Amino acid sequence: MQALYQLDVQGSEVFDFLGQFFAETEADPTVRKQASDWTRGTWDNIKQCDERITASTIKWQFKRLSPVDKSILRLSVYQLKFCPDIPPKVVINEAIELAKKYSTDKSPAFVNGVLDAVLKKLNA
Repeated sequence: MQALYQLDVQGSEVFDFLGQFFAETEADPTVRKQASDWTRGTWDNIKQCDERITASTIKWQFKRLSPVDKSILRLSVYQLKFCPDIPPKVVINEAIELAKKYSTDKSPAFVNGVLDAVLKKLNA
């Protein structure tokens, strides 16, 4: 989520530094690889993720979302759509926890509502 935030704020040039970022923030090579794969996968599918988020945020314009919430939602939508090995409940619960830790008091409920709507549309 933090890497996606940096990509959103600073642009694709951040990819040149992602290996160093993950090495500094995580000792386990398996976790670093997974984080890198999810970051790259999300960024490579950003348009699809953003479209699904936009379709599920009825009263919010996508451009008004905070960069933190956007990053959480993008990662979660990517995981819901492209990572069938992760149970949807786990994806949504982790997103809510990230929102609690890194965003505003209202973000966990907002993230939950958006992801619930995205999941319903994916299952339809």
